Amino acid sequence: MYKYVSDFWKDRKDPKFKALQRDRFMLWRKEPAAIRIEKPTRIDRARKLGYRAKQGYVLIRIRIRRTGLRKSRPSQGRHTKGQAVRGIQPAKNFRWIAEERVARRYPNLEVLNSYPVGEDGRYKWYETILVDPHHPVIKKDPRINWICTKANTRRVFRGLTSAGKHARGLRRKGTGTENIRPSLRANKRNGK
Repeated sequence: MYKYVSDFWKDRKDPKFKALQRDRFMLWRKEPAAIRIEKPTRIDRARKLGYRAKQGYVLIRIRIRRTGLRKSRPSQGRHTKGQAVRGIQPAKNFRWIAEERVARRYPNLEVLNSYPVGEDGRYKWYETILVDPHHPVIKKDPRINWICTKANTRRVFRGLTSAGKHARGLRRKGTGTENIRPSLRANKRNGK
């Protein structure tokens, strides 16, 4: 079953896929920015990232506004000709920002991972997998109880999720990565 769901999500130019997403977006735009859902939209992706349909796991769909950073124009003093107002991008990707917003809304849960479920001209939607580290079912499960340790507290804010590691440049190796390991703070943020 997961194979068919995965194949359906791969061909996003298919008219059936486009029609389904259009209907979903009409509903999702009317919902709150972050909403708890019972089942994942992409069951294959959720399970690959660690989701299991058992107690202690929570799914949140969050909506993020698509935009660059909006910076005010210099009001006085010397400034560049272009004034550095447009084209300024955050050092984080949208997925990491989405995970952080979810983590702030649910402070007793830890972010495990997330995946995209759609985007239109204005918004991006992500589904975030959260885990309750204090739940007895999670504590007993040897596959996931690593998240109950102190080292994984507030892990999304330290860039330890997949989206965080990607934004920190830890997916790269070799030349050009001298200032991103062991951490950006250790290298005076020269890696960004």
